[in-house]
Amino acid sequence: MSLDVTSIRKQFPILNREVRPGVKVVYLDSTATSQKPEPVIEAMNDYYRRFNANIHRGVHTLAEEATAAYEQAREKIAKFINAPAAREIIYTRNTTESINLVAYTWARANLKPGDLVILTEMEHHSNLVPWHILAAERGIRLEFIPVTDDGLLDLDAYRLLLSQDPKLVSFTHMSNVLGTITPAQEIIKLAHEAGAITIVDGAQSVPHLKVDVQKLDVDFLAFSAHKMCGPTGIGALYGKANLLEAMPPFMGGGDMIKEVKLRSFRPNSIPAKFEAGTPAIAESVGFGAAVDFLNSIGMENVAAHEHEIIEYALERLEEIPGVKVFGPSADKKGGVASFTFDGVHPHDVAQILDRDGIAVRAGHHCAQPLHEKFGIPATTRASFYLYSTKDEVDALVNGIYNVKKVFG
Repeated sequence: MSLDVTSIRKQFPILNREVRPGVKVVYLDSTATSQKPEPVIEAMNDYYRRFNANIHRGVHTLAEEATAAYEQAREKIAKFINAPAAREIIYTRNTTESINLVAYTWARANLKPGDLVILTEMEHHSNLVPWHILAAERGIRLEFIPVTDDGLLDLDAYRLLLSQDPKLVSFTHMSNVLGTITPAQEIIKLAHEAGAITIVDGAQSVPHLKVDVQKLDVDFLAFSAHKMCGPTGIGALYGKANLLEAMPPFMGGGDMIKEVKLRSFRPNSIPAKFEAGTPAIAESVGFGAAVDFLNSIGMENVAAHEHEIIEYALERLEEIPGVKVFGPSADKKGGVASFTFDGVHPHDVAQILDRDGIAVRAGHHCAQPLHEKFGIPATTRASFYLYSTKDEVDALVNGIYNVKKVFG
């Protein structure tokens, strides 16, 4: 099934915006954050207009409606990733907080000096810095699966690392720089055989691929709503129930307790144990609406469309003298094209493209070690989603030729 991209785009108001008179936006920065369709915007507006109230403790009509919407969204999210139970979905602010939650609770309760944590060289800072902090605090050891020159993970090196008795393997499902889709199921299986717990950073995969936590057999999966047509300020952590139940609370406060005395407390059951304080209620409603929207399209269709777009984009970018695209071939990556342009800094490329309304990202994309691996300070990144078109790819290519004219 081919996506009816014209109809889809009509549901995203911002895509009709002119950033300057006569200059329409060409949004190629969906890896940073996706745009939001009308159903998500309206769902959040409806919450504020009709049943804005705090959840769980109130018995009046508005509170009960708000609570129902909040928990219904959790059910939708659980089904979206095929979690066995909704209580295995913990609301967080984003992928970063989800990974930090595991680092501050499971890891601090289970890791001791000298224990090995395996990461990869292509990780976002969100899956590096929490482990650096823990290494400095607890003396754990960090080792990294190397990235090959073509942007893939070196699984032979990974197998050697597994022989060192790791306790945790934490890795990205899709690189936000290279677009590489990692062999998550194989990595997890090998980790479990070595006795390690696994965390998958699904920030880039959950919005773009059909992700099934039971098929993967992953222990923890972290992802964000804002990258999958939902609002900012809310994300989710999936965790296997037995692990979540054994973990200490992340934060203390309201709603995460069963009982509080002056000198003691008893934590609530999951998921409430990890959701202290008034949560992002409107955002949870928007998150649920985003899941509904993506389900209406079908994640297989989203992935197929993006594959078509990235294949075309790589072909067009290869036509331009001086452009070097990083990462594997289109069949091994998602809709991300990070590139350099000889003699022009990525920030200058992005600024000149913006004159034509083309929104791309420039910098190290919160992946400085990966850029150092390839010997470059930064890249320009064009990223695509279900609303991206080949005409927008053509606009990008024409824009890069304009950059060439400006810099001679």
